Amino acid sequence: MANSSPPTGITLHQKSKTLELVYDESHYHLPAEYLRVYSPSAEVRGHGQGQEILQTNKEHVGINRIEVSGNYALKIVFDDGHDSGLFTWDYLYDLATQYDVHWQDYLNRLKKAGISR
Repeated sequence: MANSSPPTGITLHQKSKTLELVYDESHYHLPAEYLRVYSPSAEVRGHGQGQEILQTNKEHVGINRIEVSGNYALKIVFDDGHDSGLFTWDYLYDLATQYDVHWQDYLNRLKKAGISR
């Protein structure tokens, strides 16, 4: 599902370590850990298909700040120093609406690697 429009609301909740996105009547609360392990950066995605790098030990990561980048994306600055990769509106919408699918995939990849959260 693509949605190149920005959310109608964006709120950083630092205490709960979540980013709230609002699309019309739908509210999504995305944990910082989830956003960090699905960062669109080369550090996470690698430089091509099959080069993805499984992110671990991100359970306690938080978000220091968010910055709008042009008319098409957010830059998220995490408290572990990670700040590369732009979360486009399409990508954020996908992460929000497909949270259960993506999160389960991450948990499955951790399990396959023999790593626990």
